Amino acid sequence: MRMLRWLGLAALAFTAGGTAQAETVKIGVVLPFSGANADLGHQIDKAFDLYIKLHAKDIAPHKVEIIKRDEGPPTGAQAKTVATELITNDKVQILTGFVFSPSAIAMAPVVTQAKVPMVIANAGTAWITNLSPYIVRLSFSMWHPAYPMGAYAKDKIGCKTAAVAYTDFPPGKDSTEAFKTGFEKAGGKVTESIPMGSPVQVPDFTPFFSKIKDAKPDCMYVFIPSGAHATGVMKAYGELGMRKAGVKLIGPMDLIPDNKLQDMGDAAIGTIVMGHYAVDLANAENKAFNEAWHKEYGKDSYPDFMSAAGWDTMHAIFDTIKKLNGQVADGAKVIDALKGWKTTGPRGQVMIDPDTRDIVQDEHAMEVIRKPDGKLGVKIVGTTKQVKDECKALKIGRCGS
Repeated sequence: MRMLRWLGLAALAFTAGGTAQAETVKIGVVLPFSGANADLGHQIDKAFDLYIKLHAKDIAPHKVEIIKRDEGPPTGAQAKTVATELITNDKVQILTGFVFSPSAIAMAPVVTQAKVPMVIANAGTAWITNLSPYIVRLSFSMWHPAYPMGAYAKDKIGCKTAAVAYTDFPPGKDSTEAFKTGFEKAGGKVTESIPMGSPVQVPDFTPFFSKIKDAKPDCMYVFIPSGAHATGVMKAYGELGMRKAGVKLIGPMDLIPDNKLQDMGDAAIGTIVMGHYAVDLANAENKAFNEAWHKEYGKDSYPDFMSAAGWDTMHAIFDTIKKLNGQVADGAKVIDALKGWKTTGPRGQVMIDPDTRDIVQDEHAMEVIRKPDGKLGVKIVGTTKQVKDECKALKIGRCGS
């Protein structure tokens, strides 16, 4: 457990009309700080800390107090316990973080009853925002990258057949359903669907991929919870010689997080993913974001798609505090203020859809290359502008409730 207190500027501000009382907004941060997935939490946490350090003055005379708790394993149990304690004991007014979908799902009835806004910085199962009117998501739905990847794989990569392999928990099932829907709509055929264990530990992917290699699909769509799992995927894919065997590796951006990419070696080259962020995105905001990140955390530390979403998440929270002049006790007013929020950040232009309380953002098809400086990177090979969550648009399954 950790607590960091970030102070704004003065406690009081004087205006022509008299004295305006400064408010301290208590924000509970729930992220995995331990275990096999701790690096995922740290990537978002670093973005939170950096944004607050650089922008504390933006909400003056108000200030924020950040109280951090360990999300624990991706079961939702520990997250529900610590987040409930943040609401009942620490009296936080806003919750944020939540890497894992089971954590956000478990908290939905709690935040509904407490009327405390939950601003999701990662958890991507599409229907999470349907579970409570107090949930807003700044990251992505699994459908944001997976659904357009289906059509892209068929029409641009030339995959007539595809196998899907996924970590067996809600976002894995959601991601593969989204890909399958888009792929089959474009005329492709999914030939294999293989669950690959839970997200708690990184499995040996070799037996799963060997089965797919023997089936000889044109493409293999893989979803894993990024981080160490992504490194494991690339290792098995390379050692099995699957690219030489004609099986192209595709998936969402979770396969090639920027903070792990340089360790993946030549096996990663040629992998094509769909996603909203990469260090190599060429926009002024991303350049400034990376410069600030390297200055704070070192030249060999890289932000990734989780970091970019974390940055925008804290930006949205700060803008809301400013808009409401520090008066955030009414959770419904906080949610209303977040609806329609927009900015141009490291990902480019993003907006919160006022109807779904979910993100709207560009999705890029990105191919891993070896850059002139010898490092691995990506080149953008296609972009779909301002993508909404297609699961809700199509009202598929729980997205239609």
